[in-house]
Amino acid sequence: MAPDDGWLERLWLELAWFTGQPLLRSRGAGAILRFERVRPRRGDAFQPLRHNEITPQFLDRAIRALKRWNYDFVGMDEVCRRAVTLPGRRRFVALTFDGASKDLIRFAYPVLARHSVPFTIYVPTAFPDGVGEAWWLGLEQVIARESRISLMMGDREQRFTVTDSAEKQALFSFVESWLRSLPPADLSVAIADLCTRYRIDVAALSREASMDWEDLTKLAADPLVTIGSATVNYPNLANMKDAAALREMTMGKAVAEASFRREIRHLAFPFGDRSSFRRSHVVMAEEAGFVSAVSTIPGIVDAEGRTNLHALPRIAWDGRVRSLRMLRVLVSGVAFAPVKPTSSVTS
Repeated sequence: MAPDDGWLERLWLELAWFTGQPLLRSRGAGAILRFERVRPRRGDAFQPLRHNEITPQFLDRAIRALKRWNYDFVGMDEVCRRAVTLPGRRRFVALTFDGASKDLIRFAYPVLARHSVPFTIYVPTAFPDGVGEAWWLGLEQVIARESRISLMMGDREQRFTVTDSAEKQALFSFVESWLRSLPPADLSVAIADLCTRYRIDVAALSREASMDWEDLTKLAADPLVTIGSATVNYPNLANMKDAAALREMTMGKAVAEASFRREIRHLAFPFGDRSSFRRSHVVMAEEAGFVSAVSTIPGIVDAEGRTNLHALPRIAWDGRVRSLRMLRVLVSGVAFAPVKPTSSVTS
């Protein structure tokens, strides 16, 4: 089997472990880890979203390891405090979960509760309302079921033949990238057309995969749980006009505050990579009243105000990797060069 695109990076991180770098050169105040889905491993050959999944067993192992390495587990309020004060004697780690997946309460929460560690859930409020559109799940289902696929891309109909898992993965990556480049309204039209052609109910898939308000209320009752916002519809903000992007932030905050009867202080930029939000969105997050906003741009959090609280880096864990050695290197900060507060966000 050919190596995937990240094998050189993983090799470098493993070498860093064996040379002792994480023990000798740890830097920064701590790290924010980003997870999405937590569920038992599946045997399907085609799993294009596998990188966004971890197993409950790996979550348990990771928490145990971080405890052995003497990390303080903290919530996002404490992350913000430590990011602006003098460095502490111990480094911290914050566990965050994007998307409010149903898996979180079924498989992750029992592990997290057993370890009594704080964590943060970033909720896109359309999804517990039952109207969110997890278009990536619809795309996955179409490609998994079909070997001949046609769809409208712009004003042209494109046809593809995919006969094995590698071809299906390549097509998924290609179409996903195209869909993420579209404004939200155009994306909805495109995914509706595709799923209608192949009789995939993307609305039902989205509801089945997401927690409802009853699930979230149970979690919110736990004092170790911080509820954050991930806007309303989880759009790619970079494809929106500024007024619409700000409305997504403010409405997501308002709906969550009304539902949980508490202040919602923390935001996650949807998708969160360099192509999904701009410097103007960092400013908007502060204007909307959020104390912090997290990205998925990799890095660690520095102390003494050297990290912008409204463009916080996170380590998005690749679920295809189960190496605790690599985890230790990443949370140590040795894998990341120091960056200016907002230098990794496009204008």
